[in-house]
Amino acid sequence: MGNESCTINMLIQKILDEDKQYDMSKIISAYEFADAAHEGQKRSSGEPYIVHPVSVSFILLELGMDTDTICAAMLHDVVEDTDATLEDIQKKFGQDVAMLVDGVTKLSKAPIFNQDEQLAENVRKILLAMSQDIRVMLIKLCDRLHNMRTLGFRPGAKQRKAALETMNIYAPIAHRLGIKSIKDELEDLAFHYLDPYAYSEIEHILEIKKDEREKFIASIKQKISDRFSGMDFEKTPQIDGRVKSIYGIYKKIYIDRKSIEEVYDKYAVRIIVSSVLECYNVLGIIHDMFTPIPNRFKDYISTPKANMYQSLHTTVMGREGITFEVQIRTWDMHYTAEYGIAAHWKYKEGIRSRDKMEEKLSWIRQVLEAQQAADDVEEIVRIIKTDLSTEEIVVFTPKADSFTLPKDSTIIDFAYRVHTQIGHRMTGAKVDGKIVPLDYKLNTGDIIEIMTTKDESRGPNRAWLEIAKTNEAKSKIRSWFKKECREENIRQGKEELEKEFKHYRMTVPEEDIEDFLGDDLKRHNCSTLDDFYAAIGYGGVMLPKMMQRLKDSYDKLYAKPEDNEEDIVPTQTLSDKNDSGVIFEKTFNDMQVRYSHCCNPLPGDDIVGYITRGRGISVHKKTCANYIMAMEGDDEEKKERWKRVEWSKEPKSEFRAVIDILAIDSTGLLLTVAGTVAESKLPIFNSSSRRLKNGNAEIKLTVSVTGKEQLNILIGKIQKLHNVISVTKLEGGNK
Repeated sequence: MGNESCTINMLIQKILDEDKQYDMSKIISAYEFADAAHEGQKRSSGEPYIVHPVSVSFILLELGMDTDTICAAMLHDVVEDTDATLEDIQKKFGQDVAMLVDGVTKLSKAPIFNQDEQLAENVRKILLAMSQDIRVMLIKLCDRLHNMRTLGFRPGAKQRKAALETMNIYAPIAHRLGIKSIKDELEDLAFHYLDPYAYSEIEHILEIKKDEREKFIASIKQKISDRFSGMDFEKTPQIDGRVKSIYGIYKKIYIDRKSIEEVYDKYAVRIIVSSVLECYNVLGIIHDMFTPIPNRFKDYISTPKANMYQSLHTTVMGREGITFEVQIRTWDMHYTAEYGIAAHWKYKEGIRSRDKMEEKLSWIRQVLEAQQAADDVEEIVRIIKTDLSTEEIVVFTPKADSFTLPKDSTIIDFAYRVHTQIGHRMTGAKVDGKIVPLDYKLNTGDIIEIMTTKDESRGPNRAWLEIAKTNEAKSKIRSWFKKECREENIRQGKEELEKEFKHYRMTVPEEDIEDFLGDDLKRHNCSTLDDFYAAIGYGGVMLPKMMQRLKDSYDKLYAKPEDNEEDIVPTQTLSDKNDSGVIFEKTFNDMQVRYSHCCNPLPGDDIVGYITRGRGISVHKKTCANYIMAMEGDDEEKKERWKRVEWSKEPKSEFRAVIDILAIDSTGLLLTVAGTVAESKLPIFNSSSRRLKNGNAEIKLTVSVTGKEQLNILIGKIQKLHNVISVTKLEGGNK
């Protein structure tokens, strides 16, 4: 893209150099309006603030955007950061410019939102606006790109926060819109701040091999050009060389655990021709000239990516023994690959068919619908991070219909992508003719047949929420439970909330509960307490995420000063023989030892000790919310009371743990589970079971174990039993 910052004169010259017609006077008026509104404001770099909107406008100009988009970019911060209003902009520059500025403007800070929720609400607002006009997101992406280019002037904590937002939200959206140039640069810039060491290492490797690389690519280009000379092409093919982005190489090396020599596509040659027929003819020529690497050919022309990308990719090896990728595409495909949705403005004077545009942007509606089904505004960030992943697979139905899904998607994700009712009525699946479990991870090229039932009362299983990868599938599953099982959802949600309250030692009077949860009802758009319970029950509200905040509110309203310090069960007194199973610093050897009930530590867990007032030392997991909150707080005296402890080689012989088993209800289920525990020679102290309305059964067992390792072995054995869906450890053991 262009420079980090630019001036109005550079922008004017760029407009004059373009073939397209622009309303120069309107753009200059927008500049003068913004310059006056931002007068006296400075950026972190010390530059006048107006440099930023001018630079954003310049990037949009490079994408080929129209006059109104350039004007809106120039004005995109005036409503948020100055006294100017939307009415002022509408009067001077028209409805379209005002609408674009409003779409990009952040929501004012809402008192019920925390920082993450505020970010999610702003993203949701932008998605709503871009569903009406995609130019809103193009302005926002270019705004973020310039901010990332100049991020070095910001404090370290803000650099990392902006980099995470960029990697999790803006880069995936740029990818789905097909704007590769922006996507690659956003990822590289974010990666630079998130892992500067790895970034520098890859940059260094590329730099020391720069001359060698340039010579190699030049020689390959020359060989291909020589072979093409004299051949019958509609127009002489263009041959370009490129190197994979730094973040792209990082993903291959650090995430896929490959050496840089194994990154076959770090070098690439791109060949641009005039027609699809020429693409396939060139593929044959390349395979004749070089040795193709098996299983490294991808045809994105017959099966385009979800972001409209089309090209032939093949990896080959030259006589030098160096592998490289060859990409073959037409000019139209090339424009779409580089500019994505913006190609319609750069090369086609905007979108003339509204239906065609809506089809290309249907994923925006799906994201918004999935977030609404979850009743959780933060879900929108998780959806963008997973469902718009840059890592994708292409799979097929037996009738050869193709579907693009995020990497690691399962049978459940595929079924719901094909059709909601196919997902709801699914009973099993075959991949390439073989029956596979529902958690089977799909691979590119898989042919999938979904088996369904005609029973209209059949619905999904709650355990599918844990298996599904895409939020599209999860939202459809939640919607089914929301609609079909309200009474069960209310009961289950109330039970889950009471269990969490008990876990955090919270006792809220029945008459106060609705007021106590008032802000959370608003956050999740729940009109009544039953709506909130139901949302918990079908998975729309994630309790663990909100409990620490509720605990803080509870402590202010109800808790006594001593309540927060202890949630413990007494054990024997510690002696020099360490018969409690915990080793402390020598000065605490005569203190009483207690195991905290709030996190239920077992031998094998990383632990810390807390010196209580008059009741010895309580042992907590290092992952305990109480410990983490104390370490992040400002109370230095309380921090001093946390001490280093560790398990002895011969820990206390008995720890009680509660496990929760979800299974398909069947004859002899409880007997089979109890038999598995008995085979492990572990005593059962308590058990309970109940049948759920969806046909499943839930079993809770309290067992005695010697530590975390023994418990995990038991959980693994139960998990393998026929009809068992999931096994989880609950807090609250060590009795």
